[in-house]
Amino acid sequence: MFNQRTVKREGYQGDQAAVPEVVRRSRYPCRLSMYGDAPDVEVSIEEFETFALDRLQVLRAIEDAQLRAKGEDDMRKRVSEALEKHMPSHTNRSKLPPRQLVSERRKDHVSHFILRLAFSRTEELRGWFLRYECALLKHRFQNADLAEKQELLSSAHLRLAHLSPADRDAKLGTASGFYAAQEQLFEVDFERVLDLVGRSQVVLRAGRAFVPQSEVAALLIHEFRHTLTQALAVCAKALPQMGEDERLLPLLQNLSNQTARSEYQSTGAAGAVTAESVPGLSDSFPLCMQHLHSQLARDHHLRHGGRMQLGLFLKGIGLGLQDALVFWRRAFSAMTDDQFQKGYSYNIRHNYGMEGKRADYTPYSCHRVIMSNPPGPGDHHGCPFRHFSAERLRAALHKDSLPDAEVREVADLAQAGHYQVACTRHLELRLHHRRQQRQPHQQQQSDADIRLSSVTSPNQYFDLCLGCTKSTHASAASTATDTTTAAAILSGAPKATTAIH
Repeated sequence: MFNQRTVKREGYQGDQAAVPEVVRRSRYPCRLSMYGDAPDVEVSIEEFETFALDRLQVLRAIEDAQLRAKGEDDMRKRVSEALEKHMPSHTNRSKLPPRQLVSERRKDHVSHFILRLAFSRTEELRGWFLRYECALLKHRFQNADLAEKQELLSSAHLRLAHLSPADRDAKLGTASGFYAAQEQLFEVDFERVLDLVGRSQVVLRAGRAFVPQSEVAALLIHEFRHTLTQALAVCAKALPQMGEDERLLPLLQNLSNQTARSEYQSTGAAGAVTAESVPGLSDSFPLCMQHLHSQLARDHHLRHGGRMQLGLFLKGIGLGLQDALVFWRRAFSAMTDDQFQKGYSYNIRHNYGMEGKRADYTPYSCHRVIMSNPPGPGDHHGCPFRHFSAERLRAALHKDSLPDAEVREVADLAQAGHYQVACTRHLELRLHHRRQQRQPHQQQQSDADIRLSSVTSPNQYFDLCLGCTKSTHASAASTATDTTTAAAILSGAPKATTAIH
């Protein structure tokens, strides 16, 4: 990195005429990067944390925009605003001092590698980071000027085979009319542009896709995804070597814990949960856990996937080991004590870290419920918004006494593949109707819609739903209670906890 002596010598004190040349000779000649080379710079602990947190805010804003935005234009606006606030990055043609341009790009470069290290700990974290880093690069590429795009494509070494006019006619035939007459085409393996294939944006011939120049960003993102996936795997192997660094390891763990996809830390809203209190709390369960709980009560049994999903959820809301054993034994009332002890009690103790490798297992996140281990015949685990049929989902939503219009709204979100948005909207509507029922005389407040950031864990859903119940009961009784999260939700005030940012 440039030291202060270099800064002055290279004209960093406002010499605007020198801007392009000075920046081009720096470590960061272009504001777009594939992050191929690790930074070889000194970074203070304060910069380390600030850079990483700012980039994390951007990635979380992208996630929220994808879930909440009303169309592509709204999503681009939301992401651009987050970038401008947390990680501005200006072009070489801007009239900003070179020092600021280089400083912006240094922050971008360093922060990427910090989060790359922080999010390499688990497969789930790696998947989250990979998804939104690709989305960030795509957004930046789409908003870059032609010179910046060409420079990034040149540095990416995409190995594109340009299709000549003669080859175009020979290989595509009449399908050549699918593209504009003068548009340049590139021939690639179809696996490199699965997104375009899924959207029917390219012609396929014998496993090869013909990509127009206007869609070359898909190739760029594919290459970036491939190299970043490999880099994250390398980081995951290197991370244990940092175990003795008492400065950086806590920071890295804290960063990954703040992502919406990381393990949700329960607020303990239910207090001490016993086997007897679980049925009374089930009214605040998310739809996935309500379904598991009702099937368990009906059949007196759940298969392994359902036991794991419900069991760890109950552990997360505060059900201790001894009460868990009592709860499951009562639920499995159709079998003998000997059958239960031999077939099921070991797995329950294992989930609590008392058997086997004694790992402290955590509740499943929404991402894990949605993406892993889909339910088969006879299974009841999974996400209703993804795994239920449309008719079955609507029937489950009607049980919450939602009006037909609201049931259609939630079901349409699920049908469009926005499973967590549908679940979040379901919670918002439940909270809204509960508030109307318990505060009928406060009509103006009751009519105000409740809006939350995306729910990312069944346990988060439960804490919010139960917190709302306690808050509204306390309000009706004019009693002060410590329900900061729920009160913020009901009043529309900014949420004070990380879980619902």
